Amino acid sequence: MTDISAPSDSAYPPPGAFDGERFSKATMVHGHGGVLGMKWHGRGPDWIELCLPWQDALVGDAARGVMATGPIITLMDMATSLAAWEKQGHFRPQATLDLRVDYLRAAGVGNAIIGRGQCYRLTKSIAFVRGIAHEGDADDPVAHVAGTFMFTGEPWGKR
Repeated sequence: MTDISAPSDSAYPPPGAFDGERFSKATMVHGHGGVLGMKWHGRGPDWIELCLPWQDALVGDAARGVMATGPIITLMDMATSLAAWEKQGHFRPQATLDLRVDYLRAAGVGNAIIGRGQCYRLTKSIAFVRGIAHEGDADDPVAHVAGTFMFTGEPWGKR
């Protein structure tokens, strides 16, 4: 069996204490989140908020100046993933099984997008998530998301 113990890298919280803020600040400087410039925004017992700052490079429709949908999907995948770990209290390897994104409207030109992901149910092998992407007013969302994550390994620590 493969050893999946938590790495000693300071990017990961110690066993027993998942810290979404610390995790996101350490990991979002690399990979896709880093390229997109995602930032920590806030947390609750079963939700996480991340911010996707406006960048001209993220425009998907040059004629209208509208942000591309791909970065918003990435934002929501990350926010809902972090929400699942926050609710569990520990990091656990997982794979996105399904993430449905319903776009309600285009994001405004020049506006940052806030992504709130919530984990509303956990089973032995699945995390059920939902969320919204908005520009600062959660009552006027850009998109709704709903999805599931399948756990692919054992937890790295529990609280």
